[in-house]
Amino acid sequence: MLRDRAASAVRALRRQPAPVTYGLIAVCFVLFLLSPASGFDPAYGTGDRLLLAQQTYFARWGVIPVELFGGSARAALSPVTALFVHGTWVHLLGNMLFLHVFGPMVEERLGHVEFALFHLGCGALALLGYAAARADSAQSLVGASGAISAVLGAFLFLFPRARVTSIFPFLFFLPLRFPAWVVLPFWAVLQWVAAGREGEGPGVAYLAHVVGFALGLGYAWVRHGPMATVRGTSPAAEGENQP
Repeated sequence: MLRDRAASAVRALRRQPAPVTYGLIAVCFVLFLLSPASGFDPAYGTGDRLLLAQQTYFARWGVIPVELFGGSARAALSPVTALFVHGTWVHLLGNMLFLHVFGPMVEERLGHVEFALFHLGCGALALLGYAAARADSAQSLVGASGAISAVLGAFLFLFPRARVTSIFPFLFFLPLRFPAWVVLPFWAVLQWVAAGREGEGPGVAYLAHVVGFALGLGYAWVRHGPMATVRGTSPAAEGENQP
């Protein structure tokens, strides 16, 4: 019975226009719900016990820069495993929203297999870039932000004129529509500025965002060339974005 249901789910996923994108979203949600980060599983306890379980979980599956280049198999695989680990509900929902909005169109252009390898490869390299720059850090780094930033970079190259609905706090949170070539570079500059001030704010790996964005933009340019750019003004896939 369970096998039949699993097979039905796989067949339904394959019929989706972006099976890799939605598969990645589903995997991230399932792993989060099963992890101590969600707080749903009573087996992890509460209070200090739950906090210890979360710290242990992040240390096991996340990237720890100071340990990454030590030669252990676990540390070597952590840039990939960390892509499927998220620290909080806000962290998870924010990343999955961006992947849901921008992922399908990029996957359609790259193809399913290439998009999967692109997501994993750029995401791992973004985390490696952050770890190399913060090699003395013992803080666990988790999340798909670097990979999703790469998707944004590829989207910018492939669909520069696609309209993206954005909300800017300094414009009184009014939803405004701009082409991707305006919104996404602006977002990238904000990440670059924030990366230079990482020690002053919360634990967000802005540098991994910058590295991932550059990798995605560069990959799309090298792999597909200037003729791959879509000149239309169609909106971003299946939703609106709020960078």
